[in-house]
Amino acid sequence: MASIVKRGKSYRAQVSLYKHGKHNKISKTFPTKKEAKLWALEIELAKGEGKELAHRTTTFADFFESWIYLVKANDVKETTFQNYVRTLGVVRTLFQDIQLKDLNDIVVQKRIDQYATTHSRKTTHEVLLKIKTSLRDAYARGYITNDFASLVKTRGANPPKRNKALSISDFKKLRNFVLSHPEDEFNILVLLALETGMRRGELLALRPESLYKYGIKVTRSISPTSNDTSLKTQNAKRDVSINREVYELILNMSVKNNGYFFSFNGFKQSEQLAVLLKKLDINRTTFHGLRDTHASFLFAQDIDIAYVSKRLGHVNIQTTQNYYLELMPEKKHQQDADALNLLSSL
Repeated sequence: MASIVKRGKSYRAQVSLYKHGKHNKISKTFPTKKEAKLWALEIELAKGEGKELAHRTTTFADFFESWIYLVKANDVKETTFQNYVRTLGVVRTLFQDIQLKDLNDIVVQKRIDQYATTHSRKTTHEVLLKIKTSLRDAYARGYITNDFASLVKTRGANPPKRNKALSISDFKKLRNFVLSHPEDEFNILVLLALETGMRRGELLALRPESLYKYGIKVTRSISPTSNDTSLKTQNAKRDVSINREVYELILNMSVKNNGYFFSFNGFKQSEQLAVLLKKLDINRTTFHGLRDTHASFLFAQDIDIAYVSKRLGHVNIQTTQNYYLELMPEKKHQQDADALNLLSSL
């Protein structure tokens, strides 16, 4: 196990090594505790070369921390890395002082099932994927003796979907209201979400240079967790057409000191939307639900799925089918009627 000791204004990191039947220690001094800790974690990862590793007393939480800072930090974009950092808090809560040598599929499954009792199946699955990847790395390095990651399963139920698409009638009601009240900046943001299907971060990242005549060039995205403005995927970089009325509303907006059209407002757009929808007596959805509404409306009008997929910035059509091919209520009723009429004609 590594130890960090403060010595005056510096920090001394010390790591125990076991080699050729003898215990030895190596140490190094650093100006900051963070540097000392990272060095110690790196040594912990590298030492041993698979010998006597089944007897390691390193906790899984400590290993997971070292793994994300020394391995994943260089492999993923900043926003993804921050997701790993948040998962570290979950790992520490679930596994506490459980050591690597005591891990097996039953131990991990029990902790994941515990987490699933208060979280959605999707959230649990995302956490488990990161844990599994780290466990495979631990096995490859000899920190655990069995590759049991594949035996652990995601369980639990998914709560009702929060990002529900609005009905066509509610879509029209909301669009008409925000279009007629452009003096409120948030209304224009809602209008753009309905008109373009752009993600919240993509909308917040709009600048004057993002516009072209009757269209928007999507080239960046604002994140609430990092300063990284890169898009979610390469396919997210796209041009999205808008009608003239909406285009002119954006042109008349004042640009903020930071160069963007919209205020970030603490990234509480879903809360703001909830207030607006309640005022208009429209069923509640999240801000991302406006993206779902845009996609569902296009499907309801029989717009080609390949076009919708490209407009949404998806990697492929399959992604569009998996997440957005949910018909609006009115369209579903019409499809039901058409299907019954076809059957009756046999």
